[in-house]
Amino acid sequence: MSTALQVPKTERLERARARMDEERLDALVVLKAENRAYLTGFTGSAGIAVLARERAQLLVDFRYVDQAGAEAVGWSVLRTSNLMEGLGALLTEAAAARVGLEADAVTVAQWRTLETPGRELVALEGVDRLRWRKDPAELDLIRRAAQIADAAFTEILPQVRPGVREVELAAELEYRMRRAGAERAAFETIVASGPRSALPHGRASERPLRRGDFVTFDFGAVVGGYHSDCTRTLVLGPASAEQRTVYALVRDALEAAEAGIRPGMTGRAADALARAWIAAAGYGEAFGHGLGHGVGLAVHEGPTLSPREEAVLPPGAVVTIEPGVYRSGWGGVRIEDLVVLEDGGPRRLGSLPRELLEL
Repeated sequence: MSTALQVPKTERLERARARMDEERLDALVVLKAENRAYLTGFTGSAGIAVLARERAQLLVDFRYVDQAGAEAVGWSVLRTSNLMEGLGALLTEAAAARVGLEADAVTVAQWRTLETPGRELVALEGVDRLRWRKDPAELDLIRRAAQIADAAFTEILPQVRPGVREVELAAELEYRMRRAGAERAAFETIVASGPRSALPHGRASERPLRRGDFVTFDFGAVVGGYHSDCTRTLVLGPASAEQRTVYALVRDALEAAEAGIRPGMTGRAADALARAWIAAAGYGEAFGHGLGHGVGLAVHEGPTLSPREEAVLPPGAVVTIEPGVYRSGWGGVRIEDLVVLEDGGPRRLGSLPRELLEL
């Protein structure tokens, strides 16, 4: 476990309490695992963080008492046999009249359990925004995860040849990331070849690679709880003129977005940097997903880069830039890099080349 999650999070708690002041809350209940780890440092799979103006308490069951005591520095660890019952009792004891819960994490059953006369429950939107701006320790972990993933991908390239099944390559890539120090793969590794490369999230299948195929790899590693995310598309054998044209379009769109994206713009404006480029070439309908998303304790988190995102991108946010062109029955190209947004321009956290690989 990385020490980055085992230090007091004073500044993070101050920002969380500032949000509490805005909402006039007596307590903030944190149920989502990523938000809980961000505020407390506790990485177990079950627990509830309760932040009040003067207290920070973490409820866990007997499985996690010792782990929580070691990881949640500065938090009072309370053992309970039932997390929701323990939470209700804690809020009653604290006489918390106005309690905030993450709107996208609390279930109807949990909400009903906590309802009681004299206690107002508030569904809070956007608690995840506390995590959007990454600090230096977080950036270091994401960069290390990206380095491990990049190296593993480079290592398996000699194995990318006709007859090898997509699932074999996915397994080999995940194994090499783990061997190099990753805690796990950031998500189920995507390997999609030939016509299947037109599937933006095509899970690795039993399909054997064939000469002339586009092969798309989407992969990432986890280090210290933090994720990386990268996509590369290559051609098995000499590329056709059409393949080179589409690949160059996607690469140019990525580079146009990278050149223009800055903190202070909206996610919608950032998305348009690449979308306009692809649309001008006549492939607008073939780019059906957003340009990117935030990456951190979750592989998909805010801020997002999409035509619907009006939120402003903060400095220090780590986002993917991943334009793509997909044509059903023919194939597709996606190139994805991970960057941190800085005032002078984005800084890449990975290092893989963007030139078309013809193996």
